[in-house]
Amino acid sequence: MAKVQKRFVCQACGAVASKWQGQCVDCAEWNTLVEDAGAVVTPFSAKHNLQAGGRAFELTGLDSDIALPERASTGIKELDRALGGGFVEGSATLIGGDPGIGKSTLLLQATAKLADQGLSVAYVSGEEAADQVRLRARRLGLGKSPVQLAAATSVRDILTTLGQGKPPALLVIDSIQTMHSDLIEGAPGTVSQVRASAQELIRFAKERGTALVLVGHVTKDGSIAGPRVLEHMVDTVLSFEGERSHQYRILRAIKNRFGGTDEIGVFAMEQEGLSEISNPSSLFLTHRDETVTGATVFPALEGTRPVLVEIQALTVRLASGATPRRAVVGWDSGRLAMILAVLEARCGLSFSTCEVYLNIAGGYRVSDPAADLAVAAALISALSETPVASDSISFGEISLSGEIRPVAHGNLRLKEAAKLGFTRAVVPAGTGKEKSALRCTEFRTLRQFVDHMLRRD
Repeated sequence: MAKVQKRFVCQACGAVASKWQGQCVDCAEWNTLVEDAGAVVTPFSAKHNLQAGGRAFELTGLDSDIALPERASTGIKELDRALGGGFVEGSATLIGGDPGIGKSTLLLQATAKLADQGLSVAYVSGEEAADQVRLRARRLGLGKSPVQLAAATSVRDILTTLGQGKPPALLVIDSIQTMHSDLIEGAPGTVSQVRASAQELIRFAKERGTALVLVGHVTKDGSIAGPRVLEHMVDTVLSFEGERSHQYRILRAIKNRFGGTDEIGVFAMEQEGLSEISNPSSLFLTHRDETVTGATVFPALEGTRPVLVEIQALTVRLASGATPRRAVVGWDSGRLAMILAVLEARCGLSFSTCEVYLNIAGGYRVSDPAADLAVAAALISALSETPVASDSISFGEISLSGEIRPVAHGNLRLKEAAKLGFTRAVVPAGTGKEKSALRCTEFRTLRQFVDHMLRRD
């Protein structure tokens, strides 16, 4: 039977002793030795350690001339943008999203395009029968694509089948929560089964040079179900987002070892499947013939892509004594509270007797701190009933002192706005020094901006 080795560790200096004593020999501190559970001693571990007996491997330098893995472009530009250029040979990609958002549809379209290019593609479905996948492919007009299709849930059966001949260039597993490994006990979808199944599939992909795509379920809070270590095991994590009541879908790169993170691809769900949106700003801008109060345009930045969205605000006066409500859709409610506090404390505007409603048009979600100034402009416009010019954009970060701070990639935001016909911009001080086709009005503090809006300069 294995014997537990006792040891005593000094809490002051970390010295280890085989028995307890009042004073530490190393640091001379008193009563600092505490018993600590040591390693289990077995006859094998007593004679061996991990410093010998292994297989030596070769270490290479950063400047070594090694051929980089090739990419396979899917032909879907928005998907390639999120991936960083396409699927990498021997990589593992995890894509998650709400049920019915279009994950299987997108992957079916991508596999069909790759198969039409002459690459061998295998699509393994664990949730649907093969006939159901064929029906969807026919509805999407992809019934003639040479995609190898199967319905299976056993990882051993999948790897045995794929290992008989030349491995496919792309393998899609839909979904990883339905797979099970007979090496361990547990029902499919449990933490141990998801981890073990993903590990075996990723090992196969790395050894055989197959690009692996795993479809993952999500929990009710939007995170990918299963063990968190699953996201660390794969090379790329994509999140497919969007409201089912809206037409658009956003494919967001959360992690990417072969490209940049925070890149997005924008799609629209149509009867023939997912179509690419080359100009996402057209989805999130409201076309209006006349100016309205409480609406302003903000150039959000998603990775390297600027997306113009409309921020809408509404204030409603309440009777004295009533508790005002704060409702936010598409933005951080805590940041709205901060902007309202700065407007009251630094600029003398009172929102304490008003209900405040803030909305990002089109169901888009904004996390860019550069949206502070655009939100403040919408709030000031709604409170004072002063419309913001329809050909104007605004961006900038607001500090608690009321200072408007510069943000990253200001020139990129201005270029995108000019491309869409905007002529004016409200920006932090120093941004206008960059060459731009827009007429930039700079402000250093929020109080200066409030005075500008209320005087209609």
